[in-house]
Amino acid sequence: VWQKCRSIFRYLSTDQELIALENNMAKFCRYLSLEDTDYCFPHLLANENLNQNLGLVTADAEGCLQLCLAEVANGLRNPVAMVHANDGTHRFFIAEQVGLVWAYLPDRSRLEKPFLNISEAVLTSPWEGDERGFLGIVFHPKFKFTGKVYVYYSVEVRYEERIRISEFRISSGDMNTVDHGSERIILEIEEPASNHNGGELLFGDDGYLYIFTGDGGMAGDPFGTLEISALLGKVLRIDVDNNDRGPVYRIPPDNPFVGDPQARPEVYAYGVRNMWRCSFDRGEPDTKEGKGRLFCGDVGQNKYEEIDIVEKGRNYGWRAREGFSCYDKKLCVNSSLDDVLPIYAYPHKMGKSVTGGYVYRGCEFPNLNGLYIFGDFMSGRLMSLKEDHATGEWQYSEICMGTGQTCMFPGLINNYYQYIISFAEDEAGELYFMSTGVPSATAPHGVVYKVVDTSRRAPPGKCQVEPLPVKVKSKLVKFVPKEKLIVKTPTPRPRLKTTTEAPRRGWPDPATPKPGKRERKGQRRKKKPRNGAVRLDGGSRGRSWGRVEVYVDGEWGTVCDDGWSSAAAAVVCRQLGFPYVVRASKKAEFGEGTSLRILLDDVQCSGQEKTLLECAHAEVGTHNCSHEEDAGVVCSREEVADW
Repeated sequence: VWQKCRSIFRYLSTDQELIALENNMAKFCRYLSLEDTDYCFPHLLANENLNQNLGLVTADAEGCLQLCLAEVANGLRNPVAMVHANDGTHRFFIAEQVGLVWAYLPDRSRLEKPFLNISEAVLTSPWEGDERGFLGIVFHPKFKFTGKVYVYYSVEVRYEERIRISEFRISSGDMNTVDHGSERIILEIEEPASNHNGGELLFGDDGYLYIFTGDGGMAGDPFGTLEISALLGKVLRIDVDNNDRGPVYRIPPDNPFVGDPQARPEVYAYGVRNMWRCSFDRGEPDTKEGKGRLFCGDVGQNKYEEIDIVEKGRNYGWRAREGFSCYDKKLCVNSSLDDVLPIYAYPHKMGKSVTGGYVYRGCEFPNLNGLYIFGDFMSGRLMSLKEDHATGEWQYSEICMGTGQTCMFPGLINNYYQYIISFAEDEAGELYFMSTGVPSATAPHGVVYKVVDTSRRAPPGKCQVEPLPVKVKSKLVKFVPKEKLIVKTPTPRPRLKTTTEAPRRGWPDPATPKPGKRERKGQRRKKKPRNGAVRLDGGSRGRSWGRVEVYVDGEWGTVCDDGWSSAAAAVVCRQLGFPYVVRASKKAEFGEGTSLRILLDDVQCSGQEKTLLECAHAEVGTHNCSHEEDAGVVCSREEVADW
């Protein structure tokens, strides 16, 4: 241990005495020796008092699971998908909404030349929240032999918006780019509105291609996609094997509606609104229990978001139901008792746009095995479900970023951008998610994170992979991480870069009175605040952190954290005279403002507004929140170096 590992102990322990002994083998080993061998491996495993929590993810007092992250890629424009080729190279491919796909090597370096570029054909816009664009990509399960890739994107054809599923072949001269001239259109479906575009493509263990379409858009399914004669609002299943001659796809003979003349034979399941991100369970690593289950997040209308397990021929309830409740009462009363209810649904108080995830089946973090991890695009919540095998029910646990020393390891962070766009698995089965601070197809603020559980790791060497070599013809762009670990304690204050510069952009230091405006002792004139003014925790002068309170029409009130983002926090910090925002805070981190009304909800800022009131928001005083969701900020007078 001393010969091979002594250099890493300074990263595992802050014990200065241990670090000072690093180069003295005898004293170093004596210092580390344990008189009680029960704490040593493998004795630890036999002592129930010491290993009773070995199989559990660390949780806080409220049961929130404490996980960490590793930054994998950054500078991406709305990264909508990350996939692998299943060819032994352990490359990963990240798709941007604008229509570019980038290839990455296992060391996280990116190839300068795009793997795919169809940005000129893809229909999207810079508008925040535009659901059109490049939405999905999947490699053929036998890509190593077929060289085929399938994509799902929005397109305009003769002034008509459509969704298009196309097939591309890999370039014969470069394994890291497709042959752009090889595109074959597999399927096109008219999109009557610009939202609810679906976008997921998956191959099942049966070798068939699964396509997940939205209900066509707008509210309440006005296009009647509940009917199995339509392709919208469905899970479709087609056979794209051996399609070089003849039809571009065939219908699997066991599709559920093959014999129904009123149905489209591609339909596999129906009654879905807009399934955003689905995944097949790889199954428990040893027993393969659960293998092949198809999990989907289905975005709700007014009240609920839901997680479904999709099965052949089943109806998932939309538009009769939303979550477990009735949406269309007439349809709900007449609906079949065989309609499939979700395994979990949550109200819009928790989030307003579900992003489906994965059941963790990787090797590196054994305690996560069997945990279905997903998120919400709008609220930024990370969540999990665990199946109770005795009852068949799914138990919910929220996921929080690790506090204290949980994430204090080299390369780990404990924060992420709010808008959770998608989840992914790499070739080894490890879990990732993609999010951004500005949900625009042209904003390069997207980051890919790897999920890390520091409570228990696999034995050294067990998860080692040996990627097959990759012939690289493009220049490589080395990965440079940009995100920092955040220590979530408002005091003591963060260490800052030392500087003699005045506060930038002419913003005053809020703790410094303006020259010539001396206050007379015992006399303080109280000015009425302007509409849209903000303060932190009741207005303590010069404070750089706290609960956000806003002044509207003669009244101070709090802000709900639905949609609360770093852009909104930047507006608040700027109003208060701070040139830097450290982070946006949620869940009443700085206390609940119970004596005040909640005045703002669903706040959406670009970051350029002069006041918080200029940001888009629900009608003043209208909300679906409690003070447990009071928003806050952490600001700074100078750029934070090690926060």
